Amino acid sequence: MSRSAHLGLDIGGTASRWVLCGDDGQELARGKAPGATGHVFNPAEKDKLGNALSTVATAVAAAGFAPASVTAGLTGYGAAVSVDVKALLGDAFGVAPESTIVIDDVALAYLANFAPGEGHLVSAGTGSIGIHIGQDGNLIRVGGRGILIDDAGSGSWIALQALDRIYRVLDHTGSFDSVRLLADHLFAQVDGRDWSDIRQFVYAGDRGRIGTLAVAVAKAAADGDEVAEAILREAGGELAALAGALIARAGERTVGFIGGVLALHPVILAEIRLLLTGQEVRLLDADASLAAARLQALGTDGWIEVLAEPAR
Repeated sequence: MSRSAHLGLDIGGTASRWVLCGDDGQELARGKAPGATGHVFNPAEKDKLGNALSTVATAVAAAGFAPASVTAGLTGYGAAVSVDVKALLGDAFGVAPESTIVIDDVALAYLANFAPGEGHLVSAGTGSIGIHIGQDGNLIRVGGRGILIDDAGSGSWIALQALDRIYRVLDHTGSFDSVRLLADHLFAQVDGRDWSDIRQFVYAGDRGRIGTLAVAVAKAAADGDEVAEAILREAGGELAALAGALIARAGERTVGFIGGVLALHPVILAEIRLLLTGQEVRLLDADASLAAARLQALGTDGWIEVLAEPAR
C-alpha cells in the first residue's frame, strides 16, 4: 500500500529534481529526472514536460508513495500556460487541482532562500533572471527574457558570445589563430570543427544544449585564454547589473546568487563582488525541491493562497 506524501518539484531546462516529505516536513525520498520548461505552447516542449513528469511519477510509485499534494517550480511558467501545466501534473500524479501549486522556478528558489521582502535573488544558469518578492507578495522580475532577446550573463549567453567572437576573428583574418585556444575548446565540446557542425549544434538544439558550451569557455579561461576570461568577466558584470536593477526598484537588500554559471570560473563572482562593493552578496544553495515539498506540508495558508494564483 502506498504511503501519502507531499511532492516538491524543481524543474529546470536541463534537469528536474524531486523530493517527497511527510506532514512533519521530514524528507522521505528524492531523485532526479530530465529537464523541461513551461513552454507548453510548443508541442515538443509539452511532450518533454510530460515525459519528465512521467519519469518522476514512476520513481515516486516505485518508492512506495502516492502524492497528496504537488508543489512545482517550473522554468518558463506563466499564467498563459497555467491550465495546460496543471493538467499535465494532474495526469501524472492524480492530485486534485486544489492541492496543486505551480510557480516559476526562480520564485521557488527565492522562497527557499529568503523570507518575502528579505533579499534579492539573481539566478544564472542556462538563462539569467533577477527577482524580488515583497512582503505583500508583489513580485519584481528583471531580465529573464530568453536568449533571443537577452539572458545576459547566463550559460547560453556566454556560449553565444564565445562563438560570435571566434567567428568574427575568422571573418576578418581567415583563421582562428588568434583565438585558437578558445576555438579548440568549443570545437571539442561540440565534437566537430566545421561550420556545419557548429550550426547543427546551435540551431538544432535548445538553450540548454547551447549553454553547455559555457563549460568550454571556462576551460579555455582556466588555460589562460584572455578572450574567454574577458567574456566570463563580462558575464559577471551583466549579473551584477541585474542585481543593480532590483536594488534600484526595491531598495538595498542582501543579494543572493544561484546557478551553475557562478561555479564556472572565479572571475565571474569576483567581478560581481567588485561591481556590488558595499552590498552584501551571498552564494545560495538552499534545496528548492525540498522547500517546495514542505510548502503545503508546513506553509502558512496565506502564502499558499498567494502562490496558488497563476504567475503574472
